[in-house]
Amino acid sequence: MWESGRLRNLRRSFAAANLAHGMGRMVSGAAAIALFPSALLAQAVMPQPHMSASEFAGRVAADAKPGWPKSPEAPKGAPNVILILTDDVGYGATSAYGGPVPTPNFDALGQRGLRYTQYNNAAICSATRAALLTGRNEHAVGMGTVTNAPTGYEGYSSVMPKSAGTVAEMLKQNGYMTAAIGKWHLVPEWEESQAGPFDRWPTQQGFEYYYGFIGADTDQFAPSLMNGTTPVEPPHDDPSYVLDRDLADRAIAWIDQQKQLAPGRPFFMYYATGSTHAPHQAPVDWIAKFRGKFDQGWDAMREESFARQKKLGVIPADAKLTPRPAFIPAWSSLTPEQKKVFARLMEAYAAELSYADAQIGRVIDHLKAEGQLDNTMIVFVQGDNGASGEGAKQGSLYEQAFINQYPEPFTDLVQNIDKIGGPEAYNNYPTGWGWAMNTPFQYYKQTASHFGGLRDGMIISWPAKIKDMGGLRSQFHYVTDIVPTILEAAGVQAPAVLNGVQQMPIDGVSMAYTYEAPQEPSHRRTQVFEIMQNLGIYHDGWWAGTTPTNAPWEFFKTVGTTDPNDRKWELYHVAEDYSQSNNLAKSNRKKLLELQQIFWAEASRNKILPIHSATEGAAGVPSMRGTRTSFTFKSGLTRVPPRAAPETIGHSYTVTADMMLEDAQTNGVIVTHGGKFGGYAFYLDKGVPVFHYNAIGQRQYQVRGGQALPSGEHQLKAVFRSDQAKAGSGGTMTLYADGQQVGTGRIDATLFARISLYEGFDVGQDTISPVNKDYSIATSKFQGELKSVTFYMDK
Repeated sequence: MWESGRLRNLRRSFAAANLAHGMGRMVSGAAAIALFPSALLAQAVMPQPHMSASEFAGRVAADAKPGWPKSPEAPKGAPNVILILTDDVGYGATSAYGGPVPTPNFDALGQRGLRYTQYNNAAICSATRAALLTGRNEHAVGMGTVTNAPTGYEGYSSVMPKSAGTVAEMLKQNGYMTAAIGKWHLVPEWEESQAGPFDRWPTQQGFEYYYGFIGADTDQFAPSLMNGTTPVEPPHDDPSYVLDRDLADRAIAWIDQQKQLAPGRPFFMYYATGSTHAPHQAPVDWIAKFRGKFDQGWDAMREESFARQKKLGVIPADAKLTPRPAFIPAWSSLTPEQKKVFARLMEAYAAELSYADAQIGRVIDHLKAEGQLDNTMIVFVQGDNGASGEGAKQGSLYEQAFINQYPEPFTDLVQNIDKIGGPEAYNNYPTGWGWAMNTPFQYYKQTASHFGGLRDGMIISWPAKIKDMGGLRSQFHYVTDIVPTILEAAGVQAPAVLNGVQQMPIDGVSMAYTYEAPQEPSHRRTQVFEIMQNLGIYHDGWWAGTTPTNAPWEFFKTVGTTDPNDRKWELYHVAEDYSQSNNLAKSNRKKLLELQQIFWAEASRNKILPIHSATEGAAGVPSMRGTRTSFTFKSGLTRVPPRAAPETIGHSYTVTADMMLEDAQTNGVIVTHGGKFGGYAFYLDKGVPVFHYNAIGQRQYQVRGGQALPSGEHQLKAVFRSDQAKAGSGGTMTLYADGQQVGTGRIDATLFARISLYEGFDVGQDTISPVNKDYSIATSKFQGELKSVTFYMDK
């Protein structure tokens, strides 16, 4: 407190009394009292007529007592909390849940805590993260899809409201130190640039420290990183660099720093790896550990995992293994070459998951070594949704091919098999492996109608509180239940008002009752689900959901009808049918209609309606560039995200660069967007103007000038004329130097949806990774004087 309450009243009363006296000729008597009721207080503490300023100062001096503002203090005994989230893992992937990938640190955590066998996420990245951090249903906070594909409907805008404060903000205001490490994926794309606004970045969402990547995924060897809101480059001169190790190093360093400076304060850390979202990359020696481990194929792997799951007790003894769907080929039907490539893709995935487990284990081991582990509550959510089906039937050497609708030739994977898992690939596995890692369930990520998209392993470890170490818990729970569980552990109430904003109610229910009551019925009775038009509803042990119409690799394609009344519904009694193996829709029509009615009521309450495709309502999405068709930049502007950079997809355009060269052999980038996995670069190669377009894989197109430019002032132009005004169209690129044509050539294909994922747009140099091998990041800086670069986009 800055001053005592009595002193504060004295000051106010003195000011009010003087104001009333000064207006005496205008207002007097009862009227003055009515206008200045605090004057009545003044009468109680001041002599009449009112005291002089010097007399008042004496009274103040006599009454004043020194005091200081107080920082919030955490409740006594509040534990440290680490919330760990991995990406695209699947219920049947890790050894802790019977899967084929050894995760000894996750397993050990389960032996020191509780493993949950009916925990569910939201079936896709951003939606799960919004629900996980706010405790509210994802559509209710505007995150009914990923930030990369918002629509204009309220539940899908990707804009989380201030009325949905995060658990980090709640804990921070109750004395916790807070940090977020790793993947965020909760910033609307038009707010991702250095110009902000930063309201939905981690450091404005309750986290005092942030280190990681803002978007959906990133390269393990050359990641797009942020420290707070400032872009940082990975160490390009360190061939041993791996992001997962870097994240663990940062987490350990932050914990050490905070505990040295404020040992009495608890911390909350949100630790979210990029693993195992594509790209599946790991150190070469880790990939080697898995060579030949998946040669048996996905059918056999699923059978093996199912048997282990029953032995471990993480599925009921009477659970049934759901059959392989017709659209996934039998492993036995594949050619030897297909088996070899597909097995290698799975080896890379397993290596990444196992390596990530080792790095997370380093953080846990550090807590133990520092004596912090017993009073640290660790909530480890192994996956933000089920394992992915986005790799389609043959997998991919580059995830960017799937995003840009480029059907990679299988021969590309064969010829580049030894690059899989390394820095020259951005690989993803075939759908068959995703299905197998979701054992014993149907489907995969994006499928909110079935547990293959929703169910993940989840462990809570808190040795100071949880005594049934190694126990299993089978209550049905949802991702929103994590926030109230953490708040109860911390002794903190969810506030009605946070930072001056009335808060939405918390949708989650605490799971703390399960610690000592393994058989108690679930406190969650109902939960609604919807992602990518896949609908689901849980209520009291029953489940109704729609049969999926869109394949996850057909994200941009409208398949079937968007009218929910035309959809086929399935019904499962999941209290007795753990894996959703027995569809009762025909035999129990009454129960299906009951659940459908509950779905529509919950959908309306949670802003899920209208059910719509990814393209409906997407027109007019905000962007930093707005409707501009002309952009002027100066050298040194880097890491501009897609929604703020000039949009070249589907357009003809002209790039004009004014420069001064002191050397006829000048090198360096004029402008670039993207990197080695897709993009373009306009640069000088020993004085020769070059425009290179990387349309992924074999689709590399280059136009070079005929000779080097001499020293002096020059104006270069790169003019692209698209064959058609539509995404993916080829066209002609022509280069001009000082008004004279110096080169021309074909660019047969351009990118369809994304110039890059997160490498960004750079002027005067390249960052993260080069678009081609004519230059390196270290040699990319423009050696002359680059005065300005102007883009002009044809409408």
